[in-house]
Amino acid sequence: MAAAGAEAAAEEEKRLPEGDPESGGDSDDEGDSDSSGDGEDEEKENEAEIQRLEEQLSINAFDYNCHLDLIKLLRQEGELVKLRRARQKMSELFPLTEEIWLDWLKDEIKMASEISEREKVYELFERAVKDYICPEIWLEYAQYSIGGIGQEGGIEKVRSIFERALTAVGLHVTKGTALWEAYREFENAILETAQPAPGSIPSPEQQQVLCNQLEKIHTLFRRQLGIPLLDMEASYAEYEEWSEEPIPETTIKNYKKALQQLEKCKPYEEALLGAETPKLAEYQAYIDFEMKAGDPARIQLIYERALAENCLVPDLWARYNQYLDRQLKVKELVLSAHDRAVRNCPWTVGLWIRYLLAMERHRVEHSIISEMFEKALNAGFVQATDYVEIWQAYLDYLRRRVDFTQDSSKELEELRSAFARAVEYLKQEVEERFSESGDPSCTIMQNWARVEARLCNNMQKARELWDNIMTKGNAKYANMWLEYYNLERAHGDTQHCRKALHRAVQCTSDYPEHVCEVLLTLERIEGTLEDWDAAVQKTETRLARVNEQRAKAAEKEAALAKQEEERAEQRKQARAEKKASKKAKKNKIGDKRKADEDDEGEWGQEEELPSKRHRGEGDGVLPEEDMEVETGLFGRGEKPDGPAVPKEKASTSRKDIPKVLHDSSKDKVTVFVSNLSYTMAEPEAKLRELFGSCGEVVEIRAVFNNKGTFRGYCYVQFREEEAAQQALALDRTAVEGRPMFVSPCVDKNKNPDFKVFRYSTTLEKHKLFISGLPFSCTKEELEEVCKAHGNVKDIRLVTNRAGKPKGLAYVEYESEAQASQAVLKMDGLTMKDHVIKVMISNPPLRKLPERPEPGRASLPMTPRQIYGARGKGRTQLSMMPRALQRQSNPVAKAENGMVQNSPAASSDPPAEPKKMSNADFAKMLLKK
Repeated sequence: MAAAGAEAAAEEEKRLPEGDPESGGDSDDEGDSDSSGDGEDEEKENEAEIQRLEEQLSINAFDYNCHLDLIKLLRQEGELVKLRRARQKMSELFPLTEEIWLDWLKDEIKMASEISEREKVYELFERAVKDYICPEIWLEYAQYSIGGIGQEGGIEKVRSIFERALTAVGLHVTKGTALWEAYREFENAILETAQPAPGSIPSPEQQQVLCNQLEKIHTLFRRQLGIPLLDMEASYAEYEEWSEEPIPETTIKNYKKALQQLEKCKPYEEALLGAETPKLAEYQAYIDFEMKAGDPARIQLIYERALAENCLVPDLWARYNQYLDRQLKVKELVLSAHDRAVRNCPWTVGLWIRYLLAMERHRVEHSIISEMFEKALNAGFVQATDYVEIWQAYLDYLRRRVDFTQDSSKELEELRSAFARAVEYLKQEVEERFSESGDPSCTIMQNWARVEARLCNNMQKARELWDNIMTKGNAKYANMWLEYYNLERAHGDTQHCRKALHRAVQCTSDYPEHVCEVLLTLERIEGTLEDWDAAVQKTETRLARVNEQRAKAAEKEAALAKQEEERAEQRKQARAEKKASKKAKKNKIGDKRKADEDDEGEWGQEEELPSKRHRGEGDGVLPEEDMEVETGLFGRGEKPDGPAVPKEKASTSRKDIPKVLHDSSKDKVTVFVSNLSYTMAEPEAKLRELFGSCGEVVEIRAVFNNKGTFRGYCYVQFREEEAAQQALALDRTAVEGRPMFVSPCVDKNKNPDFKVFRYSTTLEKHKLFISGLPFSCTKEELEEVCKAHGNVKDIRLVTNRAGKPKGLAYVEYESEAQASQAVLKMDGLTMKDHVIKVMISNPPLRKLPERPEPGRASLPMTPRQIYGARGKGRTQLSMMPRALQRQSNPVAKAENGMVQNSPAASSDPPAEPKKMSNADFAKMLLKK
C-alpha cells in the first residue's frame, strides 16, 4: 500500500508544471521572468486549444480522441469544474479505461473533504467498477473506504467493499494476492485496536471480540490458500508464522490442490505475459482451459480479463454473453455484460439483438426495451441488412407481447404501427444511406402479412401487403408467387388462389413451369371443366412463348460456340503451318533477305492485309507482323504505331543477344521489376540509376520480344542480399507515370503457390475502406478529412496499373475505436460533389473462376451475387436458390410434365446434367 502511494505521488509530481514551488526547482530572477512569459504564451495556446476541442465535440460528440485531448488539457490547466464536466460527458458515451478512471478518482479524492463529497466519490467508484473488471480500481476503492471507518457503520462498509472486490477479482492469478493481503492488513489493524491495555485482564466481552477478530483473520488465510494465486507459498509461510495453532488438515489439503491448479494455469499466464497485444489467441486458449474445468467464477473472470484488453472485439463479447445467458442466468450480471458490449461495439447488430432478447428474457419493462431499441437504430450500423435484422428482432418481441385471442388491443396496434414504421424507415433512411433497401425480398412485409392472415384473420390486409411486395420487383420470381399462394391456400379461398396463380403464370420469368404445374394441379382437384380449359390454354400459351425465347437464346449460344470452335481450329491450324514454315526456313541455305522477299511474294503486299485480323481468317498462315497484332488482341502483345517494319530491321538491335537462362542460385540477390512502360527508352540505364541507391547493381536483364520491343519487365541483380531487400522498398514507385512493381525473384515452377501481395486480405478493424472518392482527391486532402476522427497512421490511394486513381482508398488508424468512430461519422460524407462510402476493411475472398468443361464453349456467366461489395451479406430470397440456373439449350413444348430436346439443337450437343421434371421442382418449392 505504501508503494502504491509513493507511485501515485511520483505521478503527481510529474504532472506539475515546471517552476511550480512544489516541484522543488530553483531559478534566478531572469529565469523566472522568461518562464513566466513562456507560461503565459503556453496558457493562451492551451485556452485556444480547449475552445477548439469543445467546439469540435459540440459538432461530433463521438470523437473519442477529442475527449481525451480535452481532458488532458483541462487537467493540465487545473480547470476542475470543466474537467469534471468533460469526464462526465465522455463516460456517458464510452466505457472508460482503467487509466482514465484512476486519474479521475485520484483528482476527486484530493478534493473530497466533506462527508457529502466522499459519498460522491463512492458513487464514482461504483460507476468505475462497472465498466471493466480492474483489480487496481477495486484496490483503490477498498483503500479509500478505510478512510471512512470513523463514521457509523464504517467498518462494515469497508468489509463489504473488500468482499465485493474478492468476488470480482479475488481469483485473479497474478493480481488477486494484493487484494487478499490488503484485506488481512485491515483486519489485523482492527485486531490491534481490540487488544486490551498491557497488564490488564480482558473482560469476557473483550475476549469474545478478540476471538471473533482472530477467527476472521484465520478465515481469510484459509480462503486465500484455497485459491491458485502467484506467490501463494509465501502466503502459506506467513500463515504458519502468524498462527499460534497448527494449520488444519483441510486447509493443507485445499492448499495443495490449489498449488496443483496453479501449475496448470502457469503456462497460460506465461503465454499472456510474453504475448503481444491483442493476445486473443492466448486468451482464447485460457478460456477453453477454464471452460473444461467448469468453475463459473473463474470462467467469468478470464472472460473479463480478455475483454479489458480487447474491448472492441465483437465476437469475444458475443461468446461471453452467450455463456452468461445459458449458464449463469443472473439478471444483473447478464444485463450489465450486454450493456457494456453494445457500448464498446455499437456497430455490431448481433450484440444489440442479444441485448434485446436478454432484456425480454429477464422481464425488463417494455419502455426500457423500446428505449434500447431506439439507441440501436442510432448506433450507426455498417450495412443495410443490419437495420433489417434489428427491426425484425424488435418486431418479434412486439409480436410476442400480443394476445391474439382479442380482436384488438393496445399491443396489437403497437405491433402494426411498428411494422408500418419499419417499412417506411427502410425506405427513407436505409435506402438513402446505402443506396439499397437491405430487404429486397421484403421479408418484413411478408412477416407482417403472415401475422395478419394467421393470427389476426385479416386476409384483406395480407393481400394488400402482398400486392405491395409484388410491385417492388418480386413479381418475376416463382417462389414469391408460390409463397403467397401457400398463404392464400391456408387462410384464404380458392378464388383468390386461382387469381394469384393466373397472375403468376403471366409474370414469372425465372421458373414459369413451376407455377404452371401448380395452377394445373389446383384446377385438377377443385376446378370446373371451364376452369381446367382456361388454365390449360393459359399455361400452353405461356410455355410456348417461353420455349420460343429459350430456343432463340440457345441458337445464339450455339452459334457463338460454333464460331469459337472454328476460331480455335483455325488458330491451331495456323500454329501448325507456322511451325512447319519455320522448320522449312531453317533447312534452307541462302540469303535471308531473299527468303523474306519470297515470303512477301507468296502472301502479297502488306498494306492489303486488314489491320486487325484473327488467327485463322483467310486462306493460310498470317505473316509474323500480323501475328504480333493478333496476340495483342488477346493481351500478349501490342502493335507498334506506324507502318510495318521489315523483319530484318526490327530485331537488329536485339537479335544477337544470347538468351540467358534463369539461375535460381541468384534469387536472393535479385528482384523482379514489372509494370514498366513499354516505350521506356534504354531501360537498363534508367533502372541502374534508380536502383543504384540500394547497393551495387551487378546486372540488369531487361526482357524484349522478337521484334526488339521492351516488354515492361526485367530482373535486377545486386552484389549483396541486403541491397535486394532494400530494393523491395521501391515497390509502387512512380516511373514515367506508372507505379513500378518490385517483388522478390521466385521460380514459380518450383513454388506455384507463391504470391506477392503487400496488403492484408483479411479483416482489419483499425483500417477503413473508402469508395466513391473523386479521382482528383489527393492524399493530403483525404488525410485532412480523416484526421478529425483519430490519429491517421497511413493512407493509400488505390490506382490501376497505369497509376490512374480508381476512387478508392485505405485509411489506417492507430486503434479500432478510432476507425469505428470514423465509419460512423464519415460514411455518406460529400467530397467535391461525391458521396463517399466508408466501412471497415474486410476484402472478400477471391475465388478462381471455374474452368469450362472440355468441348464446351467458355461463355461469360453472371451468377446471382450471394455476397455484396467487400463481404457485405445480402438478404436472399427463400425457397429457391438463385444460383440454380436452367440450361439454355433449345427446348420443345412441354408435354406431360417432361421437357424434350428441340430438333433445332446440333446433332452432337455437349453432355448435360440430368434435368429435373416440373413435378420435382414443384415438390421442392411446395415443401414446408
